[in-house]
Amino acid sequence: VQLQASGGGLVQAGGSLRLSCVASGHTFSSYVMGWFRQAPGKEREFVAAISWIGGSTYYADSVKGRFTVSRDNAKNTVYLQMNSLEPEDTAVYYCAADSTLKIMRRPDYWGRGTLVTVSS
Repeated sequence: VQLQASGGGLVQAGGSLRLSCVASGHTFSSYVMGWFRQAPGKEREFVAAISWIGGSTYYADSVKGRFTVSRDNAKNTVYLQMNSLEPEDTAVYYCAADSTLKIMRRPDYWGRGTLVTVSS
């Protein structure tokens, strides 16, 4: 499966952004979809995931209550709505896919990242 993320940019602290990731190449609903991020000088970390038809969502503690992951299987797209952004959220954000919930540890598929910069 091929993944293409978009929607990154520069935003002030307290602002919002919505990331999108379009998947192609296989049946979208066969995959758990997720988002990871990698800040400068840090390891890539799990951010959020959503189950095959969207019935369950999972979040890192650092983004709970501020970020919302959703999906539209008719559009082969997963979203990450990011509210109340903080400078610590600055990172390259990656879309990921996996056929199981191990996506939160080691996804099978990665997309190219999109940069999110939050200014203070």
